[in-house]
Amino acid sequence: MQLFQTPGDTILAKPASSRKAPAKAADGAENFALRSLQEALEKNPRFAASDDELLKFYEQMLLIRRFEEKAGQLYGLGLIGGFCHLYIGQEAVAVGLQSALDESRDSVITGYRDHGHMLAYGIDPKVIMAELTGRGAGISKGKGGSMHMFSVEHKFYGGHGIVGAQVPLGAGLAFAHQYREDGGLCMAYFGDGAANQGQVYEAFNMAALWNLPAIFVVENNGYAMGTAVTRGSAETEFHRRGTAFRIPGMKVNGMDVLEVRAAAEIAVAHVRAGKGPVLMELHTYRYRGHSMSDPAKYRTREEVQEMRENHDPIDAAKAELLKRGVAEERLKEIEKQIRSIVNESADFAENSPEPDMAELYTDVLVESY
Repeated sequence: MQLFQTPGDTILAKPASSRKAPAKAADGAENFALRSLQEALEKNPRFAASDDELLKFYEQMLLIRRFEEKAGQLYGLGLIGGFCHLYIGQEAVAVGLQSALDESRDSVITGYRDHGHMLAYGIDPKVIMAELTGRGAGISKGKGGSMHMFSVEHKFYGGHGIVGAQVPLGAGLAFAHQYREDGGLCMAYFGDGAANQGQVYEAFNMAALWNLPAIFVVENNGYAMGTAVTRGSAETEFHRRGTAFRIPGMKVNGMDVLEVRAAAEIAVAHVRAGKGPVLMELHTYRYRGHSMSDPAKYRTREEVQEMRENHDPIDAAKAELLKRGVAEERLKEIEKQIRSIVNESADFAENSPEPDMAELYTDVLVESY
């Protein structure tokens, strides 16, 4: 296979004359453009949200922010054990992307920074907080904790602690949608650190080969576990990583919920049309360290402050709502309601009992033996 570049940065794939043309070329697609989705986004870079839609995005992002802040407090009090990876700063990614999905048929899978994705999919904050605190009322019966939440009912398949392992699992979920012909797709999230895992590229190859309905999402927060992307990755433009597999890529500002939603609309339409997988790179930023135990000394306070003050996705949405004429009192009322929901979830978790000892022996095998 010979790759060459044309003006406009459109990458084309041309079969070498001495080799058999690939399947897509046999279908008359010798000139396979990999930048078509990016070009579509650049033409319409922001979703034309109504006031009600933007208010909904604002509410969801604010719920994630306040929930994660409360989780941080409970961790400090010793009510949450083990690791706890907060999503503060990255809210626009999950909200913008998952608002474009169909919760009745589409599945989601992610790594261990997973609370925000569950909240963005409309899952009850109470059962999420109960899971964080290891209570029997938690969504995984208190046995998963912060990193391993799971809900077949809500088509949310984790919460995975092994870096990058969720990507091939996401390809498997996409294959299930294809096999069942249910019209669904799988959105599989992973980070810039996981992007260097070999299993990621095995999954890309299979997804492209089988034309799977998958959207692979790189949440590029710039630092992985604590190493800047420029130090850990030879190719830092992660949306290009699918080029070798003919997977079109998109580069998106993950701090703008309307740009994220616009990109999601394009990606979802591509996949639903049976055109195979898409790779999206969302440039985002976490304000806290990798986990609650990370002091984040690999970056300056000034850098974090600059992102908070000038690029915060919630502040940006709030400013746009005010500009549209939405009353500040209404936004204050939303803030009050969100704080109440989060406080109720914490109270519910603290007052829920721990799992029965018998739960140690359940959910170990798929069937009884």
